[in-house]
Amino acid sequence: MSGFLAEYGGEIAELTVEHLSLTGAAMIFATAIAVPVGVWLTRCPRWAKPVIGMANVLQTIPSLAMFGFLLPLPWLGERAARVAIVALTAYALFKVELPLAASFILAGLRTATVTCVGIATIAAAVGAGGLGELIFRGVASVDNRLVLAGAIPAALLALGCDGALGLLERWFRVPGPGSAK
Repeated sequence: MSGFLAEYGGEIAELTVEHLSLTGAAMIFATAIAVPVGVWLTRCPRWAKPVIGMANVLQTIPSLAMFGFLLPLPWLGERAARVAIVALTAYALFKVELPLAASFILAGLRTATVTCVGIATIAAAVGAGGLGELIFRGVASVDNRLVLAGAIPAALLALGCDGALGLLERWFRVPGPGSAK
């Protein structure tokens, strides 16, 4: 095991940073789009049904297919990371809603972030990098150690993001009547 970490430790760290940057960029864009759209929908409810319908359609597209649809687009297809960020933003965008309280917004961001961390592993299939590179390489070479070298850090990232955002969500939670914060 120590030999494996000596051989792949640097690559695992590099791909983890790449994975976090894909997820972080997608979440920044998703939040910047979804929060204003959520506010707008609370003021113009007649648009809620078409927007939610579009979100439902996009959510039904499998993530690998979404990456495939975006690859031929002129500006996006030039860099795989752009394709990944746009696809991840689309998936995260529709998990963020804007109710009246920050804790609910954070709950949506928490769900979207964990979803992005998971789906970002598939971004490696279009050359965008991240921990999925190790997973795909391990599957192709039937090397379970490589699969786990990508899967374990990805799972830990998802759990870490979930935990950190869960703490933040609890901090913002408005206590109900008769309960202490």
